[in-house]
Amino acid sequence: MIDDRIVMGIDIGGTGIKVAPVDVDNGLLVKDVIKMSTPISAEPAVMLSIIKDIIKEFGWNKTIGCGFPGVIKEGIVRTAANLSQKWLGFNLENRLKTFTSGMVKVLNDADAVALAEMRFGAGKKYDYHGGGVVLIITLGTGIGSALFVDGHLVPNTEFGHMEMSGKEAEKMAATVIREKENLSWEEWGKRVNKFLNYMEMLLSPDLVIIGGGVSENPERFFPYIQLKTKFVAAQMANNAGIIGAALSTVTKF
Repeated sequence: MIDDRIVMGIDIGGTGIKVAPVDVDNGLLVKDVIKMSTPISAEPAVMLSIIKDIIKEFGWNKTIGCGFPGVIKEGIVRTAANLSQKWLGFNLENRLKTFTSGMVKVLNDADAVALAEMRFGAGKKYDYHGGGVVLIITLGTGIGSALFVDGHLVPNTEFGHMEMSGKEAEKMAATVIREKENLSWEEWGKRVNKFLNYMEMLLSPDLVIIGGGVSENPERFFPYIQLKTKFVAAQMANNAGIIGAALSTVTKF
């Protein structure tokens, strides 16, 4: 195992912050994940304090990759739908650089998940020039999305904010909505299906990968999804965001 191929992956989410070092050659975690709940305020100062403490706990001072739930342009947060609006305009990449002497890369969290799935998971057979269109959807606090075309990532798609039945799609079909509204798996599955059918109409993908925590139990809602496109559950489970964040530091997109 080559030391410079070990990268610290950070997965910032609406409900939790997860951190672990990753071997980017095989997509495996080198140490156990440290996870902390996202503070209720979800503001930059308190969240970055938590991240800084975790990095110190690992004794880390090298390359860091970080996934964030929003649009990221040149390391700067442009949207943060499920976190404090104080994140808007915040240069997350520069702040993380103060925590390490190594390189730092920041990207959208669903894009991070997609990198992991395309390199090591459900999309690896499509990860080449000419591999077609792959849509990755993550269901959680919101609905994250990522799009690969012929092995290349189209960053910051944010399809979860598209309108569906007069609301943002994630306000209708995110996992947290099923829990808040106490929906049956069938009721919720049909909402997810409506969203995916809309995406299928717009993008004509060759493969749809469905991720997020619920993808570990696809039998609960996959029966209610009807697409012309092949669709599969994500394979990288809850560590996909961490692994993909680390991969972003060694991947051109």
